[in-house]
Amino acid sequence: MFDEEDLREIRSAKADWDEESVQPTVERFGERKETFTTDTEGQTVDRLYTPADVDDIDYDEDLGFPGEEPYTRGVYPTMYRGRLWTMRQYAGMGTARETNERFNYLLDEGQTGLSMAFDLPTQMGYDSDNAMAAGEVGKTGVAIDSLSDMETVFEGIPLDEVSTSMTINAPASVLLAMYIAVGDQQGVDREELRGTIQNDVLKEYIARNTYIYPPEQSMRIITDIFEFCAEEVPNFNTISISGYHIREAGSTAAQEIAFTLGNGIEYVEAAIEAGLDVDDFAPQLSFFFASYNNILEEVAKFRAARRMWYQIMEERFDAENPKSKQLKFHTQTAGSTLTAQQVENNVVRVAYQALAAVLGGTQSLHTNGKDEAVGLPTEESVRTALRTQQILAHESGAADTIDPLGGSYYVESLTDDLEAEAFEILDRIDGKGGMLPAIEDQWVQREIQDVAFERQREQEEGERVIVGVNEYQVEEEEDVDIEEVDESLEAQQQETLAAVRDDRDDEAVEAKLDAVREAARGDENLMPYLIDAVKVYATTGEICDAMRDVFGEYQGGGI
Repeated sequence: MFDEEDLREIRSAKADWDEESVQPTVERFGERKETFTTDTEGQTVDRLYTPADVDDIDYDEDLGFPGEEPYTRGVYPTMYRGRLWTMRQYAGMGTARETNERFNYLLDEGQTGLSMAFDLPTQMGYDSDNAMAAGEVGKTGVAIDSLSDMETVFEGIPLDEVSTSMTINAPASVLLAMYIAVGDQQGVDREELRGTIQNDVLKEYIARNTYIYPPEQSMRIITDIFEFCAEEVPNFNTISISGYHIREAGSTAAQEIAFTLGNGIEYVEAAIEAGLDVDDFAPQLSFFFASYNNILEEVAKFRAARRMWYQIMEERFDAENPKSKQLKFHTQTAGSTLTAQQVENNVVRVAYQALAAVLGGTQSLHTNGKDEAVGLPTEESVRTALRTQQILAHESGAADTIDPLGGSYYVESLTDDLEAEAFEILDRIDGKGGMLPAIEDQWVQREIQDVAFERQREQEEGERVIVGVNEYQVEEEEDVDIEEVDESLEAQQQETLAAVRDDRDDEAVEAKLDAVREAARGDENLMPYLIDAVKVYATTGEICDAMRDVFGEYQGGGI
């Protein structure tokens, strides 16, 4: 690095450059804006960055090498030179049969991991024939009412050959039980099952609201999953602690880091309080972030998050296993940035966001379809989204060296700035007693809402340019091919569910549901009982109701 004399010379030269070159040019031609900021206006962007802006960086302590502490430059020694990130396109198509067809199509097109979207009734723990499910069956993803549906989804897909991510939270334990049961049917050793369940209920209270049980009981289920998987399914990620939905709700990049890691801290503390050793479960924790349009801010965000999690696990929780300190994450491009106007522009947005994720060292990536602002993605748009990743992997050169923006004066300075702001937010959370109290008094929600309101005001007043929306508009005709869910699907799914109920052993089902209730009342791990229940074809709604009988149901508002 530069010594003090070098830095003084650089500062002096920059001052001369500013006086002799910049100011006369600005006086004559001006600049586009008085102040430049990052995408979320969390950080001011200076005109130029030099070694003087990163003079306090210690390479060994702050950066290090890929695969070594503090993991700023990546969690694996060879990163994409060894294996590309998992290309995991999100899919869920109404019925189990349609989803199976879409999964096979994506695998045939070169996708390397499956990502499963569920409909709203499944996410809320309701069966498709429940009155609460009316009009929503199969609309936002696949309806999974029983193990029969899960069997159909993975028909012809060996679970020891694919990695599957399931975007499910409140009933995550039930869907995981079904996935394990399918693996058992296929004769796959549970240690060979690979994938992730989102299982991040805290962010549901903050940003999405698809919760079922009160927080204390939800945390009990989560820690049961941690314990069970550490022993039985060690290669399955037990939680995907999600900043994605926090960012989509309107947060800044620094807030996305802080609130996500704050939730992570809460889960680790709950597991330790439940008697688990941090190094037994922490290696199976994973994270989920959004990737937005400002490429350099996103790269700095991912680098800062890795370094922060290492520090948290090292200093706060005394983790010893290196894998406990590695922040491994999935990325999805930003759905909220997609526009219904000039839909083709979304291909470009997604490509830039995907580039940011790869330059930032993601472990897996979902790229959105260009048409997701108007409906479910068509096969053509899904293929284009997947091809975006494949072109990035094989033609761009971005995957050929590790952390290619490391050492950039701007990126390193921005990484430091985001880290400092995120730690400051975490200090405020600690001052409130942790994330649960901070969510309970709606502080987290208000912080996000304030940013979202300001961003919307900027867009409406033209201060923030959205290409094709408030600038560069064109007259368009409605000719977008929209993927629609057949309205007859709901009745078909209900008929399938009725057939499952007719064919099963009702006495066995009731016995297994009673066992779930009894386990919920006590302190035994719930997962073995849930697996037993799904194997006799107890339904998602019946199992969730059995736990509702014991745990109650969260009614919203303050926690």
